[in-house]
Amino acid sequence: MKDNFSANSEKYQRYRPAYPDKVYKLIFQYIKQFDLAWDCGTGNGQVAGELAKTFCKVEATDISENQLKNAVQRENINYSLMPAEKTSFHSNVFDLIISAQAIHWFNFSRFYAEVNRCLKPDGLIVILGYGLFRSTPEVNNVINRLYKNILGIYWDAERKYLDENYKTIPFPFEEIDTPDLVQEYIWKADHLLGYLRTWSAVKHYQDKHQKDPVTLVESELRKAFGTRNKVVFPILFRMGNKWKADQ
Repeated sequence: MKDNFSANSEKYQRYRPAYPDKVYKLIFQYIKQFDLAWDCGTGNGQVAGELAKTFCKVEATDISENQLKNAVQRENINYSLMPAEKTSFHSNVFDLIISAQAIHWFNFSRFYAEVNRCLKPDGLIVILGYGLFRSTPEVNNVINRLYKNILGIYWDAERKYLDENYKTIPFPFEEIDTPDLVQEYIWKADHLLGYLRTWSAVKHYQDKHQKDPVTLVESELRKAFGTRNKVVFPILFRMGNKWKADQ
């Protein structure tokens, strides 16, 4: 798993979007017990914090020590510095294993081997993410230029899985149909710019050119976006049952 986010851990916590309550409500409908959950690639603990409201205990893992230092703190969340593909967890212990905006960085086969080992026979595996946001046509034009023309060659190869809505990621489980969902916000222009600066491709561009690429479109983007405007993130959402996959 690549670590592209340690350097921006505080910005990541401040600017990254969350998942709507309806996502968690839908997930919880398919869970039989709420003893133990694993949030894999937890980042700033955003999802772990939500799970902790319902589960007795949440294990949350990441390979970024800085992310974990800035993570949401709850008494029933245990954070561990561990890769997705090799953990110290016991077998058949988790009611839910979830990975949000992280699985595209994993070695799929090795991660799924851990999922099959650690998940209870009737447990649930969930993959979440969010795709490229949309706003007004004028804003979209500026964002598309930044995303494709300026940053295009600086995106990691794994970014394609997000652009393909996680549909091309292997998923060796009995899949449960999920609805098309979005998360909408009214953001200030400064928040939008802060979010853009958490993109991994922005970091790669900066590392090579010693220059912030967002500044290349900032003036135009502020003019198109205004003081406040709507941003809409498509939610990438897949889930399945281990016990069905093993039959």
